[in-house]
Amino acid sequence: MSGSPSRIAVIGAGITGLSAAHEAAVAGGDRVEVTLFDGSGRAGGLIKTSTFAGLRVDEGADAFLRRVPEALTLARSVGLDERLTSPTAGSAAVWVDGLRRLPEGLVLGVPTSTISLARSRLVSPVGAARALADLVLPRRALDHDSIGAWVRGRLGEEVHDRLTDALVGSIYAADTDRFSLAAVPQLDALARGGRSAILTALRQRRPSDSGPVFAAPSDGMGSLADAVLTAAVAAGAMTRLEAPVEAVEAGGGGVLIDGERFEAAILATPARVSARLLASSAPAAAAGLGSIETAGVVMVTLAIPGDSLPEACSGLSGYLVPKSRQRRVTAVSFASNKWSHLRPADGSQILRVSLGRDGMDVSDLDDGEVVDSVVSEVSDHLGAQLAPNEVRVTRWPSSFPQYRPHHGALVATIERSLPAAIIAAGASLHGIGVPACVGSGRRAAQSVLSRLGIDGHRPEPVPD
Repeated sequence: MSGSPSRIAVIGAGITGLSAAHEAAVAGGDRVEVTLFDGSGRAGGLIKTSTFAGLRVDEGADAFLRRVPEALTLARSVGLDERLTSPTAGSAAVWVDGLRRLPEGLVLGVPTSTISLARSRLVSPVGAARALADLVLPRRALDHDSIGAWVRGRLGEEVHDRLTDALVGSIYAADTDRFSLAAVPQLDALARGGRSAILTALRQRRPSDSGPVFAAPSDGMGSLADAVLTAAVAAGAMTRLEAPVEAVEAGGGGVLIDGERFEAAILATPARVSARLLASSAPAAAAGLGSIETAGVVMVTLAIPGDSLPEACSGLSGYLVPKSRQRRVTAVSFASNKWSHLRPADGSQILRVSLGRDGMDVSDLDDGEVVDSVVSEVSDHLGAQLAPNEVRVTRWPSSFPQYRPHHGALVATIERSLPAAIIAAGASLHGIGVPACVGSGRRAAQSVLSRLGIDGHRPEPVPD
């Protein structure tokens, strides 16, 4: 190799930044020098696993989708294939004056069978009849780019509240009336794929997909972040995990990170952080990034006596609480039902309970108030008084970007406004969820290598 290697800075060591650093180091080889910055002192970002009830239990995301290949491919490439496991309980419920199991065949809350929907008793006979009208209603314009507007228009208020909004709202901590339809690819494909939502969902379902939907390392998602960091370092990446970046300035065909020169930089930080870093050198991009709103959640983990859960919870992975029934709790995961490795030796059951969403801020509650709300509400939902013997409260403030209608146009404007040497990546722009973040980080690294004239192509393993 002639000359010095090209220096690439990756700012942010969440799963997006880790994926970007790993991809750049592996694909760039000795032609690049990759430095990963993060001010928190640890890698993983919103992925975090710690000991609870004697077991390794996640404080954030507890799995990734297998059928979206990016995360599965990455996990295998960093040596985690033999440690991956999948949920043992696949059935979930919605709490509507009692636990009611989700009907079969849903596609992100869109039913494929009105008979199954009616039998579930999740919606009233009037609500089921309204959903059936989707089969004959004419196609409607999607200029609103709102999940809520589309679902209500096709399937009615009850399906929106008790199915789509409950499911999508839980994933994104969102108010789906104010959330971009185009930003949720599976729903967008249904909306654009045909006149009827039900018939399009039925047509697009893949009945041959009988394998597990989710996967996770058996010792928690934190081991995925750790393994990617280890692999990136082994490939030559350097880390500065207690080095908060104060300024990013483009110029002279490169970029200065707090005065230190690099040929290119990848911003894998939340939008509000990226906006601050770019305020002086790219004000238009900073303004766009700064306009992206967020929601915060609180995750409460409980260990309760094994005989506390009623029979109705048997075989359930958890349940959702639709907005029409919410106080503060939005979702409950029966972690010991869901994962065979999360069953304490003393027979306790582990529950993970989520509070907060867009439009329902719970950050003003102290830990005692949060725990009291969880115990009271979940006890009411289950008709059984919970008496936890261990509790953990994890706060994720301003951690869920909210994709307002026409989010894609905003992202395009931001990306056009960035200096050539800087690329922005991550959940604020390109999708929530581990696979989306991994894909965003990898694409950013590939784009940087391409701009630097480095052929970073390498063969991809094929996921199952």
